[in-house]
Amino acid sequence: MLNLKAVPGLPEIQPGDDLACVIREMMRQARLKLRAGDVLVIAQKIVSKAEGRIVDLATVEPGAEAVRLAAECEKDPRLVELVLRESTEVLRTVPGVIIVEHRLGLVLANAGIDQSNLRPGDEHGHALLLPEDPDASAAALREALAAHFGVDEIGVIINDSVGRAWRLGTVGLAIGVAGMTALWDLRGDRDLFGRELQVSETGIADQVASAAQILQGEGDEGTPVVRVRGLARLGPAQTARDLLRPRNQDLFR
Repeated sequence: MLNLKAVPGLPEIQPGDDLACVIREMMRQARLKLRAGDVLVIAQKIVSKAEGRIVDLATVEPGAEAVRLAAECEKDPRLVELVLRESTEVLRTVPGVIIVEHRLGLVLANAGIDQSNLRPGDEHGHALLLPEDPDASAAALREALAAHFGVDEIGVIINDSVGRAWRLGTVGLAIGVAGMTALWDLRGDRDLFGRELQVSETGIADQVASAAQILQGEGDEGTPVVRVRGLARLGPAQTARDLLRPRNQDLFR
């Protein structure tokens, strides 16, 4: 049985905070532990904050392309400049949204740059970027937490909320993965009637990321860390990059 438990009481994360230490302390206060097979899902926002990925928009000088796109999309030219810096390709634009391929390989709106849930007064003056390397961030957090709890067989997922081209609403997406399989390859397994599965692959890291987001929320819930217990298996270890569809298989570009 799958069990999800939000870690309560996390304080406002500041640049330079030891995020693993903060999580450990809040888990100790809540009498929560990690055991073999557990996965900790951590919201991208607090990882980015701890890593100092906050940008003061007053320091951003938009270039000509950013100014042009900003007028087309009705967005702040400084934010558009950050979107371009974080991206390898602009795929679509409409008023309010720029769909890009992020330098991490993710296809998402506005390069994942966010202005919600920053410090009071920062809504129009600062922006938060995705972590520089979410897989590396997940691996570092997993190593620190595994050492503290004395258990190596744990997974860490860093998740973010994204939209989908053919569906309304956002869902959780695994942008960083460590210590667990990201993509369950079921090809070769049998269905209920003994037929061999030919193409079935399950994005288990994305499924767990989305389930955890139900508890994390999008507003003032204040529960960005969720412990997931009861997955059938964790290994072999992969990263979030294993979930990226190769460009030659992408039918939507």
